[in-house]
Amino acid sequence: MLLDAIAGLFSHDLAIDLGTANTLVFVHGKGLVCSEPSVVAVSKQPGDRDEKILAVGREAKEMLGRTPSGIRAIRPIKDGVIADFEITEAMLRYFLRRAHNRAKLVRPRVVICVPPCITSVEKRAVRESALTAGAREVFLIEEPMAAAIGAGLDVTAPTGSMVVDIGGGTTDVAVISLSGIVTSRSIRCGGDTMDDAIINYVKRKYNMLIGERTAENVKMTIATASPDSKTETMEIKGRDLVAGIPKVVVATSDEILEALLEPIHAIVETVHRTLEKTPPELAADIVDRGIMLVGGGSLLREFDHILRQETKLPILRSDDPFTAVVQGAGMALEKLQLLRDVALD
Repeated sequence: MLLDAIAGLFSHDLAIDLGTANTLVFVHGKGLVCSEPSVVAVSKQPGDRDEKILAVGREAKEMLGRTPSGIRAIRPIKDGVIADFEITEAMLRYFLRRAHNRAKLVRPRVVICVPPCITSVEKRAVRESALTAGAREVFLIEEPMAAAIGAGLDVTAPTGSMVVDIGGGTTDVAVISLSGIVTSRSIRCGGDTMDDAIINYVKRKYNMLIGERTAENVKMTIATASPDSKTETMEIKGRDLVAGIPKVVVATSDEILEALLEPIHAIVETVHRTLEKTPPELAADIVDRGIMLVGGGSLLREFDHILRQETKLPILRSDDPFTAVVQGAGMALEKLQLLRDVALD
């Protein structure tokens, strides 16, 4: 205990958005210090008892779909929760060291953002991973709550705020009032689902197989949520499933919209269902204050326009949707009373 207390004196408290696609780290007093893909590359050669960590983050993501037989590039977070306990622990240790300039004697207080649909078993897994990786104390905050704080909403006020957080693995929709979530829905549909939809569409239409990184690039470059958007085109490269040789096709934003209709509809439907469960007084507040969009998936072109059409409500997008969750967790870290009010038990 004494060693922990001494190590704590030399440690900066951290907020971590442990996302399916990206992990972001906020350091108390410094701000956002790290934003890297949630990918770990491991190697196991003949004769090795355990797998060795080769790379974490951006360097590991470059290896996705390109590794030889002895190396695997793993995404240890699936649908917003830990799928591989040991790899997540190694990844957290890497980010903790990175935030402290690779110092080994660090025992920071850590706030980790989790989806609202998380089970008690999954909560325990996140806590234990962080403690084993070197945290002194672990707080868990639900992502919509952290996102609301990061987007500048007053979560402690007796008024309703609605947040739609479209992440890599999940979309979380929540109505917040008096430092708590009044009603929420989560679906395992986000940026990764959109990537998969593009991969499957290209496979069906062009008999061509493309990788995750190519699909993500297509989504970020030409994808749109509205049929009224200006049509754009892009070359897509992959492998011909019939001839087995490399192939290039030109896809349009209209085709990609066709591929994305199902995930877009699922997200809009989740917003509708959450609104149906919202108490009338808070629903009246949302009419005045609108719906706040956060998360990397909300950057899909014209998504705010489609949601405005479907809900007839004002739609706002936070200044930086990609970092709103971790910024909110960082702001809570700087106000300990707020952190204790909004943290999960």
